[in-house]
Amino acid sequence: MTSTVPTPTQTSVPPLLLDRLRDHARASPDALACAFVAEDSADGAEEEQLTYASLDREVRAVATGLRAHLAPGDRVLLLLPEGADFVRGFLGCMRAGVIPVPAYPPLPVQSRQRVETLRSIVADCQPRAVLSSASDEDVEAICGVAPDLADLVWRRPAELLELTPDPAADHPATADGVAFLQYTSGSTSAPKGVVVTHGAIAHNLAMIAAGFDLDEPPRMVSWLPLFHDMGLIGNLLYPLWAGGSSVLMTPMTFLKRPARWLRAISRHRAHVAGGPNFGFDLCVRRVRDREIEGIDLSGWRSAFNGAEPVRAATLDAFAERFAAYGFDPRAWWPCYGLAEATLLVTSVDPRLAPRRLTVDRDAFQQDLVIPVEVTAEAAAPADDITTLVSCGTAKLDRTVLIVDPETGGPTPPGRVGEIWIGGPLLPVGYWDNERATEETFRAVPTEGPQLPYMRSGDLGFLHDGELYVTGRCKDLLIVGGRNHYPQDIEATIEESHEAIRKSCVAAFAVDDGGEERVVVVAGAGQGAVGPGENAAAKRAEIVKAAAVAVAAEHGIQLHDVAMVGPNAVPKTSSGKLRRAACRSSYLAGEYAPSTPTEQTAHTEES
Repeated sequence: MTSTVPTPTQTSVPPLLLDRLRDHARASPDALACAFVAEDSADGAEEEQLTYASLDREVRAVATGLRAHLAPGDRVLLLLPEGADFVRGFLGCMRAGVIPVPAYPPLPVQSRQRVETLRSIVADCQPRAVLSSASDEDVEAICGVAPDLADLVWRRPAELLELTPDPAADHPATADGVAFLQYTSGSTSAPKGVVVTHGAIAHNLAMIAAGFDLDEPPRMVSWLPLFHDMGLIGNLLYPLWAGGSSVLMTPMTFLKRPARWLRAISRHRAHVAGGPNFGFDLCVRRVRDREIEGIDLSGWRSAFNGAEPVRAATLDAFAERFAAYGFDPRAWWPCYGLAEATLLVTSVDPRLAPRRLTVDRDAFQQDLVIPVEVTAEAAAPADDITTLVSCGTAKLDRTVLIVDPETGGPTPPGRVGEIWIGGPLLPVGYWDNERATEETFRAVPTEGPQLPYMRSGDLGFLHDGELYVTGRCKDLLIVGGRNHYPQDIEATIEESHEAIRKSCVAAFAVDDGGEERVVVVAGAGQGAVGPGENAAAKRAEIVKAAAVAVAAEHGIQLHDVAMVGPNAVPKTSSGKLRRAACRSSYLAGEYAPSTPTEQTAHTEES
């Protein structure tokens, strides 16, 4: 069985995050810990700053307020916007020994997706308190749609900051103690909370530090949401652990005007910044020269790219577009990770350009890896080849195995399989979900080291010791760096228009050569299928309703909605959707073209 590193050995636990924060506050009290960019800032100017001394004091004040009502181990739901209150609240919970549970605030409460997700998280982790900066009116509205929250202890960080820190509220962290619950982007009916320990955080932060291999504390600029692992651990906790600084802006600040991110990187001379592949694409498409006049990106040493497939075309386009502003393509740092592994699993060598591998496309579609040497003199046709970007290797005794997902046995060289992850100090499982924990975190291969591994659900292969990620075992969609379950999108579409038949909607992803796009095949009645102007008008009406509903509920844009008769949606004999068969039929052109959704969904400018 192939592995990136030898069988894991006993690894010592790196210094814990809370211990490092206290050390930094004592050694460098006036050093910048984190800053927050104003929503309307054009050049990344910050509206609020926290030094290590002020952060330490405020975190201990929050911990004091929480311990007045809670005991160590109690769960606290964080319904806080990205910003200083989130940082204070999250770290204050950890300092008090209570378990923070970051969750997206369900505002507006008309969003069924957000409300159902929140209610499922509450039912799963049974919090005793809520930290929120929402107004009284918004709190009342939230409790109206999520009544289980009404009887909990509600506190605002601003109120807790007025308290005098009590040393007795400081609960010592241990390596095997639960630090927080990271809920994955899953089905609204059964979300799963990854149990992340203090030791798992410390080990992953040490992996990140080893991967970046910086010779000074990191300076980072991020727009990634703090409710998810890459934003929280990679862009907030890592620089705090390493004694560096992070400048944070909200995702919406970036999405509305991507140039703000680049200007902030220049303004703060950031060493490290990055995000999902789509973010770099957005910069290429949306940033205008007049918006970035005078910026200097030459200090950008690590441009990490992860959370969704890393595309060679994106790396090339971004490097070419911003070369005139000092961006060095040697800064690219593709990586692979997921919440179930805390965050980072593999990364490239920062001293070398990321490796690329060109393979035969027809073979690759059958999960066979056949390298193709492409030279200027004898270039293969573009339709016959696929170029993949390496996500590097694991570090600090982390292991990666490529396994047949059906048998649990080793995959032969040159074949794609499921990525299994092993080694020390991984998260211990899902909160109060023994069945899912056993399936995901305790997999044992049929050959090789009989040690428990974590099943990622992702597909990939190893070539010359480096990991190439190729897709997902299941139907999970990744759009804009976030995971989406197709059944959630399908449910939204079913409710968007009365002509759409229940259980006759299939959502899947297609690759247009630049990024993944979401396509839906929907079975419909009421005269929506067939020739004629009336049917065409009906289809346009349904497509618009579906696109608007999905944009509002999930924050993504549909690439296409193909309308078919209800009986044309492929299913198994037991009535289950056959999404893979549906996707194949769509790609084969078996469904009639329908009205494009580009103008009906929320556009990038909205």
